[in-house]
Amino acid sequence: MISFIGNMRRHHRRAGQGGARTLPAPTDWKSTETSLGAANTSVCATGGVERCGVKPSVGLARALRGVLLCAWLVSVGWCESAPPKLIDCHVHHDGSVAFLEKLTAKLDGSDGMALLITMPKDLEQVSAFMKAHPGRLIGLGQVDLDSPQVLETVRRFQRAGFAGLGELTGPRYRYDDERYWPIYRLAEQSRMIVLFHTGIVNRMTPEIPSNVSSDRMRAATLDLIARQFPRLTIIGAHLGNPDYAWAGEVARWNPNVYFDVSGSTLIKKQDDLGFFKSVFWWTSVASAHTPKSAAPAFEKVIFGSDVFGGDLEEMDRALERYRRMLEACGVSPEVRENILGGTLRRVLESRDK
Repeated sequence: MISFIGNMRRHHRRAGQGGARTLPAPTDWKSTETSLGAANTSVCATGGVERCGVKPSVGLARALRGVLLCAWLVSVGWCESAPPKLIDCHVHHDGSVAFLEKLTAKLDGSDGMALLITMPKDLEQVSAFMKAHPGRLIGLGQVDLDSPQVLETVRRFQRAGFAGLGELTGPRYRYDDERYWPIYRLAEQSRMIVLFHTGIVNRMTPEIPSNVSSDRMRAATLDLIARQFPRLTIIGAHLGNPDYAWAGEVARWNPNVYFDVSGSTLIKKQDDLGFFKSVFWWTSVASAHTPKSAAPAFEKVIFGSDVFGGDLEEMDRALERYRRMLEACGVSPEVRENILGGTLRRVLESRDK
């Protein structure tokens, strides 16, 4: 797969030389204050080969994943045009065609891409838009962890070319309960991303009783999942609000865990944005008590806007909040670019290793 990715990059360079649009070199970070363009990134993903119980050789498995990767890249258009400038890992589909039209127009205008959280009822609608707008939408399938049909629903999304699951929320048990392990195992085998809601959750209809507990969705519950399923890529939404320290430590020790900082956190902390240096504190620390890694701590953060209810302006507001936080924390331009897409690209590229 690595050689294929290298060929893909060479293809982008040749395409640029032949007159196709190429990305400009990154410039001043402030150019992102009101628009969606900052990081020159590309993304790829792979399909699973063992989900039907077949266990081919390692070489054959990788070859098959390479074929699936190629087909998927062509389907989303990355082999035909320059990669997107920004990837938003957290956009909720509101179920309407009008929203999809506005979203794809916005992404076309800003050269962006969105991981689109999709209900099962909207699977066919979103799949059609993914095909009609290559390189703009990547599907995340929203599933009910407690449904008796959840495994088949996961397979439906996987067969439709969705790259992941999420936003998982509202479980009857803690996320790390063994009842959910078959779901995570299937996602891992299919090389899917899983986006978890973490921390406090809204209550839109307080007059109606509900079996929903934020305590079951704490950031700390991702730790066991990450250790038990080391090839599963996990994104925790909202940085575990308000368990920021736990979120940071779970990300620090688990190479397959990342967090977005969407939602109310960057609003609540707007007068104390330097606080996040205490959460992502371990850059360049050499100690037996921290993992050996040359990667800056802030590369555990990826961009997510948590657009919902059709409010696409939240994408720009979230980007501006990220910009202020990263400036306050002295995060380098290179790391900022990774937060806006480079880290997620590398995660997806490395899935076949």
